[in-house]
Amino acid sequence: MRNTRLLNALNMQEVDSTPVWVMRQAGRYLPEYRKIRSEVKDFMTLCKTPDLACEVTVQPLKRFDLDAAILFSDILTIPEAMGLDLAFVSGEGPVFASTVRSQRDVEQLGCPDPNDELGYVMDAIQHVKHELNNSVPLIGFSGSPWTLATYMVEGRGSKQFAEIRKMLYSSPEILHNLLEKLAQSVTHYLKAQIDVGVDVVMLFDSWGGVLTPQTYQAFSLQYMTQIISSIKAYSDVPIILFTKGGGLWLNEIVGAGSQGVGIDWTIPMKQAKKIIGDRACIQGNLDPAVLYGSVTQIEMEVQRILQEFGSGNGHIFNLGHGIYPDVDPDNVSAMISAIRKFSCKK
Repeated sequence: MRNTRLLNALNMQEVDSTPVWVMRQAGRYLPEYRKIRSEVKDFMTLCKTPDLACEVTVQPLKRFDLDAAILFSDILTIPEAMGLDLAFVSGEGPVFASTVRSQRDVEQLGCPDPNDELGYVMDAIQHVKHELNNSVPLIGFSGSPWTLATYMVEGRGSKQFAEIRKMLYSSPEILHNLLEKLAQSVTHYLKAQIDVGVDVVMLFDSWGGVLTPQTYQAFSLQYMTQIISSIKAYSDVPIILFTKGGGLWLNEIVGAGSQGVGIDWTIPMKQAKKIIGDRACIQGNLDPAVLYGSVTQIEMEVQRILQEFGSGNGHIFNLGHGIYPDVDPDNVSAMISAIRKFSCKK
């Protein structure tokens, strides 16, 4: 591997400059992505066409000085492979034709073979690894069981999460059965990604932050801990765990055993480092909205975060969540340049 900054940071080793990648770095803010997207029927066609998924994955690496690629895919590939009919509706986002709200619904879900129903993802990974030619690490990923369950129970994205929170209190045993089945599916999926060459895996717990401290532990963190434990017994490929809105639970999150912990912008870097210490690498945590600002503002915020982290190893610079689709790519370049300027240790 020619660029090992990300892997070194995850292993708490010294780096010459803080590594950086961007959540949703392959996506709508890039004109080259929009061009490809306009030429395919729908979003899932893009995900399921390995050569196109590969092209989109490497686009940001051709434009920016990034330290990692992340596979272009979607967290909802698993629920679709389990038998739910998924569509991406303009103006609405992902929508499932049916929902999972009873024990019978859970029992009817398959546990997909990642090399069969999700074989297109494995093919895309192999394409990307060939294209990267060992230049930077490739990050594979999955949604967390809780986050996947929110879409499966609600049937679409939600702000209230009324149906799954209702299930959590009225039929917790059904929800636990669903989460257990998802945990098994996610584990198989990530192991298969490792088998075909990803260098890092990441768990996106995008909606863990809507839970209470008690229900977060019972309905999200325990299943992610189970997945991490199984993967660590299987491979030494490092794992990053990210719960959006999880800043209050960082001590518990570190206990799940991942080598990296992602933080959003709602917790100060200095506070996160005080809690986590050298138990895990910290990934984050620029507010994505900063990229709407001037170059001077971007530089100031980058410098502030680097200064808050301070000395020592174990920091991956990233946004606190996904990049917004109307951000100017030049501002991403400004952010990366600032990271190189203010973190260079040569």
